[in-house]
Amino acid sequence: MTAIDLNSPVAVVGTGTMGQGIAQVALVAGHLVRLYDVIPGRADAAAEAIGARLDRLVEKDRLSGSDRDAARSRLHPAGSLTDLADCALVVEAVREQLDVKQQLFRELEDIVEDDCLLATNTSSLSVTAIGGTLRNPGRLVGLHFFNPAPVLPLVEVVSGYASDFSSATRAYETARSWGKTPVACADTPGFIVNRIARPFYAEAFAVYEAQAADPATIDAILRECGGFRMGAFELTDLIGQDVNESVTHSVWQAFFQDVRFTPSLAQRRLVESGRHGRKTGHGWYDYGEDAERPEPHVAEQAQPPAYVVAEGDLGPASDLLALIREAGIQVRDDEEDHGTRLVLPSGGQLVLADGQTSVEFRDVVYFDLALDYRRATRIALSASQDTAPQTLAEAVGLFQALGKTVSVIGDVPGMIVARTVARIVDLAHDAVAKGVATEEDIDTAMRLGVNYPLGPFEWSRRLGRSWACSLLDDLHQRDPSGRYAPSLALYRHAYATEKREGTP
Repeated sequence: MTAIDLNSPVAVVGTGTMGQGIAQVALVAGHLVRLYDVIPGRADAAAEAIGARLDRLVEKDRLSGSDRDAARSRLHPAGSLTDLADCALVVEAVREQLDVKQQLFRELEDIVEDDCLLATNTSSLSVTAIGGTLRNPGRLVGLHFFNPAPVLPLVEVVSGYASDFSSATRAYETARSWGKTPVACADTPGFIVNRIARPFYAEAFAVYEAQAADPATIDAILRECGGFRMGAFELTDLIGQDVNESVTHSVWQAFFQDVRFTPSLAQRRLVESGRHGRKTGHGWYDYGEDAERPEPHVAEQAQPPAYVVAEGDLGPASDLLALIREAGIQVRDDEEDHGTRLVLPSGGQLVLADGQTSVEFRDVVYFDLALDYRRATRIALSASQDTAPQTLAEAVGLFQALGKTVSVIGDVPGMIVARTVARIVDLAHDAVAKGVATEEDIDTAMRLGVNYPLGPFEWSRRLGRSWACSLLDDLHQRDPSGRYAPSLALYRHAYATEKREGTP
């Protein structure tokens, strides 16, 4: 099945930001595009706005003047739905309300030809339910673009329960012919990105609710240690707290209030207060004219230890050993011990976050997972009230000697980056096991849709097959609500490896 021919007109119904963006994508690809909005005058205004954006592309030398003129000549506001009768594809981008979308497609079904492909850009509703009232639901698919549609490359092509394979293939090839990167997925709550991304927000909010760190510190750790483009608090302020919380609540409800997707009470209170982020001038952060951005926690300068004793290779943090030696600090290897920790001169231990807490041990400081310990500019440490001050000082001084800014957070299991990545990996394995999408498409979706530094399966391969399962199992023991219980898919993945490696 090939993409829709460029000689065939395409329609977009709904002329908000997303509708205009989708129309612009189809227009620049070479289609004749018809715009329709139920509110009189909106389609004409949207056409003018799209034309102005094309002008800016010419000013930036991203589009030639002749291509701009040709595109503008192909853009036509429609006065009624009947003007869309000869379209080969109609993409809906109207209000996220099930009955509104169902009514629209029922009307379209009586207007367009039988071979017209129908697509919804819904981000939170069931594609199956939207098509459930149609005579021929097989021709309805999801085409979920990401905002801004002309810029972001990802498109989730969603097959509803009744969607024909030929319809999904045609939609996939059309998105690709428009210069997008399509990924195929089943009709599941949140599709790929909004399902698997939930822990990125949820774990940051949980650490904040536990009073282990403030938003500025958590964001800095996610960026400068975890390698994420933005932290969870600043990103949700950009998205809009009301929008982000609505998606979280929708996914949670759609999964029958599965505890893994439980919304944040702190975010709920923020939304209730009207602090929706940048668009209202205040969210987690204050965006007022004279507001000062809060600074993340930075530990005071400390003296580095003269040496450390390495028990094991530190697993995912093994690169630290080379960095410590390069900093002129002696690394003594304990070849008889098979652990994965550093012993400091005080006798205290420095351990990679593993889902346990410092208070459980005599004298342990945890350090967080980093995307790349050599390139990371910040490292998070956690300790309990019982940790010896000298042990914490030596741990702080060690990482400062490596050129890292150090932030100390409260004694929360799994810290920040480690628990976030482990949960993302878990949800990704669970999605593949349940036929939502392939490993490759999930990695692509998370890199392109939300700019993650690695896809979940890339993280999994880098960290070791049993790493996420082990960390989540430890977290689950400390919070037996079910939120952190490893999925059966992740358990099988880790256990099968252990059996092959001879672990009893």
